[in-house]
Amino acid sequence: MPAERLLPSTEAEDLVSLAREIAREELAPLAAEYEEQGRFPREKFRLLGKSGLLGLPYPERWGGGDVPYEVYLQVLEEIATAWMSMGVGLSVHTMSCFALAHYGTDEQRDKWFPAMLGGELLGAYALSESHAGSDAAALSTRAVRSGDEYVINGTKAWITHGGEADFYTTMVRTSPDGGKGITCLLVDADTEGLSAAEPEKKMGLTGSTTAQMIFDDARVPAERRIGEEGQGLRIALESLASGRLGIAACAVGLAQAALDEALAYARERRQFGQPIIDFQAVEFMLADMAAAVESARATYLEAARRRDRGLPFARQASIAKLVATDNAMKVTTDAVQVLGGAGYTRDFPVERYMREAKVPQIFEGTNQIQRLVIARELRKSS
Repeated sequence: MPAERLLPSTEAEDLVSLAREIAREELAPLAAEYEEQGRFPREKFRLLGKSGLLGLPYPERWGGGDVPYEVYLQVLEEIATAWMSMGVGLSVHTMSCFALAHYGTDEQRDKWFPAMLGGELLGAYALSESHAGSDAAALSTRAVRSGDEYVINGTKAWITHGGEADFYTTMVRTSPDGGKGITCLLVDADTEGLSAAEPEKKMGLTGSTTAQMIFDDARVPAERRIGEEGQGLRIALESLASGRLGIAACAVGLAQAALDEALAYARERRQFGQPIIDFQAVEFMLADMAAAVESARATYLEAARRRDRGLPFARQASIAKLVATDNAMKVTTDAVQVLGGAGYTRDFPVERYMREAKVPQIFEGTNQIQRLVIARELRKSS
């Protein structure tokens, strides 16, 4: 049951149709196998790049699509419906490009952006540390200026695409001045002194590699600093506000996939001489699932439209992330229930969907942190 969409233009409709076709033909058939094997789909990110889907919200001048977030997020949702790891990966790559897009110089963009947006380079976002997850200002990975270079020491944790990415948008401490002492560096994956630890063994999203990144006297040219020293936390928080919309869209895509699977099963599965969808207990559960999916979609679209119009959207982004990811957890759990014992087996994808739905409630700021952000914004408006 494809999502019903009200898109702003025929060009947007064509773009979403392209994404849906790629998702159906190129991604969905591989998802179960790659997730089972814990295999990273690097070649599929190159395909998205060649198809023009890796740089949608960024300027055409550097190879982007220059499309509004309202449209980009719906493309992202289509990708996540077919394969959550690919959706999350696309969202993370987009967030990894944010710093260069909004704080880099034209010279830096001319040098690095075309390869990032064209699929030649895949990005990762290196902010979190083992002791500094929700408290980003407490990070301790340190960069010391040495001539025309920064020398970095420390460890970043929970890095999506860790060890697989070609560049790492990395937040480092350049002074002891709390949140004002953080700087953003664009670190090349081939940097001497940078290495990846063994990938984490995760509950879900096993096709999306997550690993610690270790900096041991890693030397990064000063020309790869994005923005000024001390601007890193601001860049990080702005990146996260947009990134939360990406995760919200991915969560809606995952919930849509679970709803589709449950609906198809309920139409085919017969008990007591009739399809189980005819039983009120099941049809009401499906109705609640549909309401959760569509309300979450409306929530992220409202936040995206505010962003597109240059309006404040941090509160709405946190609301979208909170609502969409909590709803995805509920919808995927209910999908397993609709399938009964079959839903608990790997013969059907809903058990994988349920496992994958947990982590969106955690990354890009836990849903407890989203509540803090929402409450803080409410206090400002009172």
